[in-house]
Amino acid sequence: MAYADDAAHHGPQSFWTRYIWSQDHKVIAVQYTLVAIVVGLIGVTLSNLMRMQLGFPGRFDFIDANRYYQFVTMHGMIMVIYLLTALFLGGFGNYLIPLMVGARDMVFPFLNMLSFWVYFLSVLVLLASFFVPGGPTGAGWTLYPPQAILPGTPGHDWGIILMLVSLLIFIVAATMGGLNYVTTVLQARTEGMTMLRMPLAVWGIFMATILALLAFPALFVSGVMMLLDKTLDTSFFMPAVVSMGQQLNYKGGSPLLFQHLFWFFGHPEVYIVALPAFGIVSDLISVHSRKSIFGYRTMVWAILAIGVLSVVVWAHHMFVSGMNPYFGFFFATTTLIIAVPTAIKVYNWVITLWQGDIHFSVPMLFAIAFISTFVIGGLTGLFLGNVSVDIPLSNTYFVVAHFHMVMGVSPILVVFGGIYHWYPKVTGRLLNDTLGRIHFWITFVGTYAIFFPMHYLGILGMPRRYYAWQGYDFIPESAHTLNMYISIAAFIVAAAQLLFIFNLAWSVRRGQPAGANPWRAASLEWQTPQTPPAHGNWGAHLPVVYRWAYAYSVPGAKEDFIAQNAPPDAGGSEPEPHARRGAVA
Repeated sequence: MAYADDAAHHGPQSFWTRYIWSQDHKVIAVQYTLVAIVVGLIGVTLSNLMRMQLGFPGRFDFIDANRYYQFVTMHGMIMVIYLLTALFLGGFGNYLIPLMVGARDMVFPFLNMLSFWVYFLSVLVLLASFFVPGGPTGAGWTLYPPQAILPGTPGHDWGIILMLVSLLIFIVAATMGGLNYVTTVLQARTEGMTMLRMPLAVWGIFMATILALLAFPALFVSGVMMLLDKTLDTSFFMPAVVSMGQQLNYKGGSPLLFQHLFWFFGHPEVYIVALPAFGIVSDLISVHSRKSIFGYRTMVWAILAIGVLSVVVWAHHMFVSGMNPYFGFFFATTTLIIAVPTAIKVYNWVITLWQGDIHFSVPMLFAIAFISTFVIGGLTGLFLGNVSVDIPLSNTYFVVAHFHMVMGVSPILVVFGGIYHWYPKVTGRLLNDTLGRIHFWITFVGTYAIFFPMHYLGILGMPRRYYAWQGYDFIPESAHTLNMYISIAAFIVAAAQLLFIFNLAWSVRRGQPAGANPWRAASLEWQTPQTPPAHGNWGAHLPVVYRWAYAYSVPGAKEDFIAQNAPPDAGGSEPEPHARRGAVA
């Protein structure tokens, strides 16, 4: 389709079609990001309410046991699903994929618009559970039956129903968006943009999307089945059970079946969040160290390997469920194997940094911080991947520390780094550098102050998800004191995020003008004729790509980068595979 015809077909005609019912991938990306940030702030607030009880038990009368478990559940689900998944795929995925592959928009613009509004509906349904009788569900973010739907659990009536309905709606939104991302990458790349010239950010989002399309159906069917167990008294997951002295109508169901279905989704979900983070941090490190990414093809293969292996490790979350030891051995082995491609990525990031012209910009600070937190969190994961070590550490604060370092702190640091990096592209202005650095140091140091000591608490045997620990002789007084300090650190880190929000809002109008390419980046999104890009991205003619996205510090070049769409005689071609013995390009 010609550009003029395309623009006439779905170009914005009014305020409503430009900003509300927009089919422009850039506007939809901003919509996803803003909603995810708002719901993320709610998640952070809930975590602070939890820490108020844990650090200062019994001081706040409004935090009773029921409310505490509701805070735990909603915090976990919001942060994992409605913040991180939506932000990486819906925010970064929507904005970056068409620009990075040289497309005018997503392949299915209307479906893209619809995916955001369905996601927004899922958020509204989730938040509505705070206002129904009994409040939101307090079954833990894993929603294990039979506990989740039996009386005695907070939110066992309306709360769990709205949670499950919200998740089902979210999966519909993720599926619509995912089909768009995959199809756009496969079918809408511009001339010269081969798969092995795509930036690693696109590769990460692409593989994460494929995982989402494969893993979310498991959560969808388990959600439907539990909803039927709750509303129609079916027995998919509910065994014969006596509740409060009454024999219920359930019989023959298997709670373990739900665990398998949940974690078949749940562990790929870790990589649905991690793979986009890997790709984005690769781009940040290359741009801000003025150096070509080391081992590009190896990095691509590592992303693919992680994606494949992520679907055969889920049961390491279930070592304490009574599984056959041979199954435990299998899943422990696959868990250790998946560490190999992950470690390759870490080595390649470090080698890329080695002897690079490192510019300690705010995006680079967050990228380097990510490597630190991810390595620490990854190493503790090796402990939990071993059956004999996992069993005594299971359901202690050691698991909380590992999970938050890998799945909480690390991806959120990349989110911040990515926003600081691409904000000039979105708005045409730079974020305030001083506020950015203050925000970085408080967040980075503060998150270590929160989660690193939790490893010690876990080794002491302090169990997670407890409302209070009075009367447990094996927990020393020092652990209670440490919990207080952890809570204070959490309050400070949460307050620092308000600096970030202020910076985002203030810099839209007052920020320093960024120019077309403030970071002197080689990838295609920085080469658009206008900044911010206009509707259709590329004007009358699509760009032609002649090289990879990492042509930095090329000997003999006029500048220290060569854009992907610069003329062929500018040089900077990607290395040939196996150009010399032992080299991996």
